[in-house]
Amino acid sequence: MQSGPLWPLVVYFVAVLFLVGAMLGLSYVLGQRHMQPQTGQPYEAGIVATGAARRRFDVKYYLVAMFFVIFDLEAAFIFAWAVAARELGWPGYIAVVVFIALLAAALAYLWRLGALDWKTPRQRGQRLR
Repeated sequence: MQSGPLWPLVVYFVAVLFLVGAMLGLSYVLGQRHMQPQTGQPYEAGIVATGAARRRFDVKYYLVAMFFVIFDLEAAFIFAWAVAARELGWPGYIAVVVFIALLAAALAYLWRLGALDWKTPRQRGQRLR
């Protein structure tokens, strides 16, 4: 197995390390120093912060966010297909129909699993085990 010379990779690695070190060093030397107590305080829109910033969110919030990203990305794929639909012809049409069928099956599975239901078992009228 033949490989080319490694010196360009070594030079690139050294240049990156030098650049990162130079940027960190210059920002430390030239950066401003603030010693006032207000510097460490959070500030947003002129309102003084109250309470803890570490609030727990329900897991369902993250699930819905992931589902949104997944289905939004697939909508972008379908839009790209729609732009090139004439050039793709029937094979492209069959491919997008299979793609949409898989999306519908995934959505039905999530719905059946209860991943899209925000109600608690007590709100659904089910007994807690």
